[in-house]
Amino acid sequence: MNTPNTTLESGMTVGLTQSALIGKRAYFSGRTWLDWGFAALVLLGGLFAFSRYGASMDGYEEGILLFTLPSVIALGWFWRPLRLLILAVGATSLLTIHLYGQHSDGFGADLAAAEQVFWLKYMLSSQSAILWMSVLFFMSTLFYWAGFFTRKGSDSAAEAIGSRLSWAAVFMALLGTMVRWFESHQIAPDIGHIPVSNLYEVFVLFCWMTALFYLYYEARFKTRALGAYVLLVISAAVSFLLWYTVARDAHEIQPLVPALQSWWMKIHVPANFVGYGTFALAAMVGLAYLLKTASQRSLLIGLVGLPAAIILAILAARFGAGLAPDVIEGLDSWMRKLGGLLLFFGLCIALRRPLTARLPELVTLDDLMYKAIALGFAFFTIATILGAFWAAEAWGGYWSWDPKETWALIVWLNYAAWLHMRLMKGLRGTVSAWWALGGLLVTTFAFLGVNMFLSGLHSYGTL
Repeated sequence: MNTPNTTLESGMTVGLTQSALIGKRAYFSGRTWLDWGFAALVLLGGLFAFSRYGASMDGYEEGILLFTLPSVIALGWFWRPLRLLILAVGATSLLTIHLYGQHSDGFGADLAAAEQVFWLKYMLSSQSAILWMSVLFFMSTLFYWAGFFTRKGSDSAAEAIGSRLSWAAVFMALLGTMVRWFESHQIAPDIGHIPVSNLYEVFVLFCWMTALFYLYYEARFKTRALGAYVLLVISAAVSFLLWYTVARDAHEIQPLVPALQSWWMKIHVPANFVGYGTFALAAMVGLAYLLKTASQRSLLIGLVGLPAAIILAILAARFGAGLAPDVIEGLDSWMRKLGGLLLFFGLCIALRRPLTARLPELVTLDDLMYKAIALGFAFFTIATILGAFWAAEAWGGYWSWDPKETWALIVWLNYAAWLHMRLMKGLRGTVSAWWALGGLLVTTFAFLGVNMFLSGLHSYGTL
């Protein structure tokens, strides 16, 4: 005989199950013909990829492609602007492959066609597309900043242009990535790889991923006022990318070192850069929050005093000891970078009124900062776990306290502490904003500083 409690629990279980089924049916029954048309095009593209390139894939790559298809469909249903982007990148990539395919060198497509065919040379080859990405991101940054100095409505025409230019830059970045992937397979059978294997390739990944997350939040929170802040980080990454290209010929496609010849790389690196991109976004939202709320004194101490102190310390080391010429050159380079940062922060403080006039409410900034860090932390955690599996395969151990691993742990602990303080202690306001901004320094050192100053198992990524 059922007791009242048992009957109640059974009824609740049945009710929850029915609600889940109704919700699932509603999710699919609510789809429009555009939704299903998009899904059909994605599936057709996947079938084409299997039929055309399946012979070159191993089991892991086939599994990744199978997983990617429903993921892309779900993303397109979740955020509709992605549909046009995905379809445009796919169609233009196929057009580029077709143009390459008209010129063969006996092994595959002749990459020299990139210097002979007009559209490849000036628009569609990987290097051309990435250069266009760089120009478009710079232009987008300028238009977003121009929006601060107009007085029309909540979102200016300049900011609207900046947003469209960011979409165009993301398109060119993704096109460049897809075409570079194809180009790598045309050099030799053992060279082809997904382009996430060196600093040049991952900086492109960082640029488009950070921009795409920002554009989503821009639409979600219905404000373009943060574009100028977020695009600054992207423009800094683009500047480094261009310098790295000129100084190291980094755009040249190189064979993978043995440690990178692993399928773990294909999922570890993108997951890592979801974290890097969202942490950078949160830091710039934190900067906007501070410019809107912090006192003049605290801004001068935190944003101007700290870089100035580091410059003075570098000057003391530079002229106070006999250093090797390459060390002196490195110190001079860092002083120039810090000097530029000092000038930028000084201008931000001087122009804080127009720079904050269009910003959304503080609660919106705080919520966006939290959502970005929470998403980044989840993916960074996944990436760290995947990295441990990769390390076990490559070096025989899950963890070796290599400098890169150690700093990845520091980044993880930093944002774990931030989230803990927010969720358990109610951390809000300027303290959380300073913490998010400081977290960018920790993340940047883990991303770049380790490669520049420390050696270890990850020294294949040195500058």
